[in-house]
Amino acid sequence: MAATPARATRELRYEPEERPPPALALGLGFQFAMLTVAGIVLTPAIVVRAAGGSADFLSWAAFAALAISGVTTVLQAVRVGRVGSGHVLLMGTSAAFIAVCVTALEDGGPGLLATLVAISALFQFALATRLSLLRRILTPTVCGTVIMLIPVTLMPIMFGMLTQVPDGTAPAAAPVSTLMTLIVTVGVTLRAAGVWRLWAPVIGIGAGCVVAGSFGLYDTQSVADASWIGLPAGAWPGFDLRFGVAFWSLLPAFVFVTLIGAIETIGDSVAIQRVSRRSPRATDFRVVQGAVAADGVGNLLAGLAATVPNTTYSSSVSVTEITGVAARTVGMCIGATFIVLAFLPKFMALILAIPGPVVGAYTIVLMATLFVLGMRVVVEDGADYRKGIVAGVGFWIGLGFQNELLFADSLGAWSSLLGNGMTSGGLASILMTVFLELARPRRQQLRTALNAEAYPAIDKFLTRFAARHRWSEAMTDRLRAVGEETLLTLVRRGEDDPPAKERRLLLAARSDGRAAELEFVAATDETNIEDRIALLGDRVAGNQIEQEVSLRLLRHLASSVRHQQYHDTDVVTVRVEPAAS
Repeated sequence: MAATPARATRELRYEPEERPPPALALGLGFQFAMLTVAGIVLTPAIVVRAAGGSADFLSWAAFAALAISGVTTVLQAVRVGRVGSGHVLLMGTSAAFIAVCVTALEDGGPGLLATLVAISALFQFALATRLSLLRRILTPTVCGTVIMLIPVTLMPIMFGMLTQVPDGTAPAAAPVSTLMTLIVTVGVTLRAAGVWRLWAPVIGIGAGCVVAGSFGLYDTQSVADASWIGLPAGAWPGFDLRFGVAFWSLLPAFVFVTLIGAIETIGDSVAIQRVSRRSPRATDFRVVQGAVAADGVGNLLAGLAATVPNTTYSSSVSVTEITGVAARTVGMCIGATFIVLAFLPKFMALILAIPGPVVGAYTIVLMATLFVLGMRVVVEDGADYRKGIVAGVGFWIGLGFQNELLFADSLGAWSSLLGNGMTSGGLASILMTVFLELARPRRQQLRTALNAEAYPAIDKFLTRFAARHRWSEAMTDRLRAVGEETLLTLVRRGEDDPPAKERRLLLAARSDGRAAELEFVAATDETNIEDRIALLGDRVAGNQIEQEVSLRLLRHLASSVRHQQYHDTDVVTVRVEPAAS
């Protein structure tokens, strides 16, 4: 078995670091903002109206939500230090928070909402910092399952939008507008080439709006009545720092929903990396950490402004896949558009006037692409029957709860949380993954310095490990060779580190009865071993030949090599199976 799968080059016009023409970046940024601004503004509107809030607070909450979404979208694209993904990850208000935010407003008003959102955001920063500790729980299988459940969670809203037409509208208005949008969008996406494919979304929505306008569905009066430039009527409500019963009873729910939102961000940041490169690369978990940290910044800002928290929008992945443009300048243009639109009520009204059937039809295309991408994340993780059970059962549990097919009348106070398919299915996948981890054989560990002098200790450790499991001499030699080559690879990759910087290595080994799994946890440099193994056919310079030899031996000896890179921590997992007779 090869150490890594063959990697095919995919069609992509611009990678994140590349610069498309300014007109293209601005056009795609404005186009994407047009598609999502309604959802960003609608979520705080639902929360405030459901809780009986004032019109002034609604004006403030919608303004703040859109401005914060713009700032954090730019932050995701530019990546400041360890905050941000460096990819096109659109940020917007999170529908997962609707239930808990409504309760907070009802029980304590905007001040309590602000306090709860701000404090729960701190847990997201902690998760971003220590993400490597959860690597065995928040696996690609879990993330892929959550990605597949996002369209399931949005399905009621998505299909409900298809019939959002005023009373007295012609019966054919909604279905004809929907079909026109679907046919044009799918047709252009499937058949167009070059620059025309980039404009498939706007062409489809434009065609749908023309048809909808002929039925009188486009509300031109609301656009005419809106002012060109304006500020919200409300003002910042401040914090509620009494920390009463309402605060302590709601804080666990806010923290849980915040972590579920972080899982969605993890899934999105894994997925966006897969569609942002011409030649697929191993997932860089430093990008994931940056995305979660930027999400935390957005939630903290939302708390400071007393509005609904935000999260990454999974449609970022779908649009990148459809357009073939992953340049981060597009993300910057999207964020800048949000900020400008927050101060332009007339343009916001123009976007909000797009009829529901048109927006719903295009959302179907986006969510269909996203569902397939979630499946791909699960399958490419090397889905065995265990991972298949985790993904399959988690998905169907989420689907059942989302559609109120599982214990809908028995959940009581839990209905607001578990009734969300992404929450219930993601939680089920996490619990099954934890059970699998606890049920597996216990790891044997060795701690040592990360240098060439550590080899005798590692060799002795692996020899004892093989003897304990009564493996053959050939398998023992294979394990010892893998340990040597992995150590040499890690040591050579870190040779440019400052001499005073002491690096440590944790080696964990365990057997599943058929093969051995070795996990090397260390601090290393910027390059990814998994990617280097995939590129071994390329010619290298003289001073890199020794490292290439180690990598080739490692590829030959190991059945799989997986390298997960985090800030300050690298994890190399090597699976070793007995040689075929």
